[in-house]
Amino acid sequence: MSSNPTPGLARFNAAADSAARAALREACASRTWGSRILARRPYATADALFAASDAAMAELTAADLAEAMAGHPPIGRPTPGDATSSREQRGMSGAGAGLKAEMLELNLAYQEKFGHVFLVCATGLTGEQLRDAARNRLDNTPEQEREIVRTELGKINRIRLGRLVEDAADPADAAEGARP
Repeated sequence: MSSNPTPGLARFNAAADSAARAALREACASRTWGSRILARRPYATADALFAASDAAMAELTAADLAEAMAGHPPIGRPTPGDATSSREQRGMSGAGAGLKAEMLELNLAYQEKFGHVFLVCATGLTGEQLRDAARNRLDNTPEQEREIVRTELGKINRIRLGRLVEDAADPADAAEGARP
C-alpha cells in the first residue's frame, strides 16, 4: 500500500469524532475497540489501521467481546434491512430449508452451551461450510471458543474497516446507510 492514505482513509482520519465513532460502531459494537481505534487516528495506511484493530482486539476483555458479539445476528438470520449482515451471510441465502433448519438448531445449541451467538467470519463461506463450522465448534471449551471468537471478530473487523476506508462516502453516511 502507498504511503498516502486512500481517499476513504483520509476521510475517516479527518472525520469528526462523532462521525468516526459511529462508523466504527458499524464495524464492531465494542465501545472499547472503537475508542482505541479512534484514539490512534490519523492512520497513514489501511495496514496501520488494520494493525491497530488487531492490537485493540487482542486487548478486549470478556465483557468487551460480549458487547462486540451482541452486534451480530445469528448465522442464517441476518438483521432485516441490514445490508452488511445480509452481504456477509450471503452463503446462507440460497440454502435449502433443511440446511436452514439445521443451522437454526446449531445456533440454538451453540447459544445454549456458550451463552452467546455463534460468531464466524461468514464472508465467502457456503451454507454447508457455516454449518460445519458450527458443528465443529460445539465441541470446544468456553475458553477455546472465546479465543476463536476473538479471531473471527478480528477478521470481520478487518473486512468492515477495509470497506470503510475504500468507500468514497463520508464515514457518517456509511454508518447511517448500514442500518435502518
